[in-house]
Amino acid sequence: MSKKILIVDDAAFMRMMIKDILTKNGYEVVGEAENGAKAIEKFKELSPDLVIMDITMPELDGIAAVKEIKKIDGDSKIIMCSAMGQQAMVIESIQAGARDFIVKPFQAERVVEAVKKVLG
Repeated sequence: MSKKILIVDDAAFMRMMIKDILTKNGYEVVGEAENGAKAIEKFKELSPDLVIMDITMPELDGIAAVKEIKKIDGDSKIIMCSAMGQQAMVIESIQAGARDFIVKPFQAERVVEAVKKVLG
C-alpha cells in the first residue's frame, strides 16, 4: 500500500515539484495546501501518513501548523522544507515536532531519502 502524503507550500510550483518527485517514487499525494491553516484542515480531513511542510507561509506559518497538527495527532510525521539560511527556524520546527527537513532548492534524492527515513 502506498503511503499518503500531504504537501504544504504557498508556492504552487514547489508543490508541483515535490508531488512529481513523490509520485515518480511510488508515493500517493492525497492533498495539497497553500498555508498552515489549510494544512491543519486537510490533515484532519485526509489523515495522511506524512506531511511535507514549508516553513514560511502566509496566514499560518509551518512551525505553528506543526504544533497544531501535533496536538491533533501526537504521532504525526512531518518533514519541513526551508530555504537556505533558515537554520534557526529549522531548529524551532524540529523542537515543535518535525522529524526531518529538506532544503530548497530540492534534490529529488534528498526528498526521497527524507521520506523513506521518516516513514520507516
